[in-house]
Amino acid sequence: MAGTLAIDLGSSTTVVAYQAPGGVPVLLALSPFSLEEPPVIPSLLWLASADSPRPLVGRQVLEAGLAQSTGVELQRDFKRRIGAGPAPTAAASNDASALPLAPETSASLLLRLLWEALPPDLEPGRLVLTAPIEGYRGYRNWLLQACSALDVAEVALVDEPTAAAIGAGLAAGSTVLVVDVGGGTIDLSLVRLEGGEGRAMPIAQLLRFAGRDLGSSRQALRCATVIGKAGVALGGRDIDRWIAHHLCGELGSDGQAEPALLDGAERLKCRLSQVPEARVLVSSPGRAPLEWRLNRSELDALLEQQGLLEELDALLEQVLAAGRRAGMGLGDIGAVLPVGGGSQLGAVREWLARRCPGVTIRDQRPVEAVALGALALTPGVRVNDVLSHGVSLRCWDRRSACHHWHALFVAGQSWPTEHPLELVLACSQDGQRELELIFGEPVDEQRREVLFEDGLPVLRRRQAGEAGVRRWSQPLVALPLDPPGSQGVDRLRLSFGIDAQGQLVLRVTDLLTEEQGPERSLGPVR
Repeated sequence: MAGTLAIDLGSSTTVVAYQAPGGVPVLLALSPFSLEEPPVIPSLLWLASADSPRPLVGRQVLEAGLAQSTGVELQRDFKRRIGAGPAPTAAASNDASALPLAPETSASLLLRLLWEALPPDLEPGRLVLTAPIEGYRGYRNWLLQACSALDVAEVALVDEPTAAAIGAGLAAGSTVLVVDVGGGTIDLSLVRLEGGEGRAMPIAQLLRFAGRDLGSSRQALRCATVIGKAGVALGGRDIDRWIAHHLCGELGSDGQAEPALLDGAERLKCRLSQVPEARVLVSSPGRAPLEWRLNRSELDALLEQQGLLEELDALLEQVLAAGRRAGMGLGDIGAVLPVGGGSQLGAVREWLARRCPGVTIRDQRPVEAVALGALALTPGVRVNDVLSHGVSLRCWDRRSACHHWHALFVAGQSWPTEHPLELVLACSQDGQRELELIFGEPVDEQRREVLFEDGLPVLRRRQAGEAGVRRWSQPLVALPLDPPGSQGVDRLRLSFGIDAQGQLVLRVTDLLTEEQGPERSLGPVR
């Protein structure tokens, strides 16, 4: 059975990941385009000419010393401009006479070349791509066209903040501050993820299924909600220039440096993200080799001197101000998610810890989090793996002194579930020896009525108040308490999920005795 391929096209680097059925996700190194560690592909194209019958891609551009060219043959930073204008209808061209290329054409060419570079024994049955939230409609339209020639049965789309958060292990429904320090830009976004308790988990949007394009489908990408966003056209490549000037001082009046100097500065910067002091040898034609040394304290001082931390302060204040307008403070943020290679700089990490005290920082996989999250969000795109009705649990509300139905999983929830839904139940009286679980299925309480418009009968749906719940026909589930419980004291933690057979499954933990019972199947969910 074929696996899933994820491509996260970035402004500075592109990540390709693969997951075989039942296997673990891995990052793919596509020779000769990928860097060594991590195996990412610089989002660079040098278009074909008489001397180069095929375009150079990623690492090839760097090794040829062409990454700092100002000519139109070099295509870079095209991702952020996709969808800004009408997408071209012509196929991506390898002919330099077609320059300059539209950003959509450059990105399409990069995707096609990456697809052709896949290992011959790899036959993905599904391709999942990531898209920015802002302008995703134009981006989606471009992807439909760009993937039309790729031989893959299923194509899906996910939004980048949701993919990054899920890839970093955050739960659906979380509110996340995404700090993206890329090669050319710094972007801060405060987003609320889809899903959470009582709401459907996020899943990918299908662009193609079983070989059939779904471009005319009414389905919509369920994006994360952007609460606040701020950015600046400053990134890792600018930091490289600062380092090169600090160590060598040989920059032109326009701030440009030799590619070899910038490459050496980048290698120093990357090593200082891992170790307190680093050295590199820099060599270029016509110049004696240079030995550069730099420690983390010197780099931190340089970044502060150049105003990077002050700029980060200003961006964060813009985002937090938008959060305050939405009634949300720093304490409401569930986690900070640094992504992009620049987010691993010691100065940036220390700045995050200082400016976001008490907020969890998830920075374990900053480069690959988006691609891995994209893989995690795609199992639910199978047509038969989405709930039509859902299931609710009957609970006692101490405040109102009456029972109500609490939604566990709702229509639209993909299954099998990736993470359990947890509830804590308390006893309603002293000496209680068991807790009973009663389940039900939400009932669509909408009604149809006939209205006459211009003399013609038209069916309209109207809401008939709060949706009802039909109790399950299965016997209620009794959970014994030994020793007996006390009124108002939390006693059981319930972890619910839906397995691969569509069964509602439960695991119970007794909070008093800390004993955990075996997983049990409670019945099918529709």
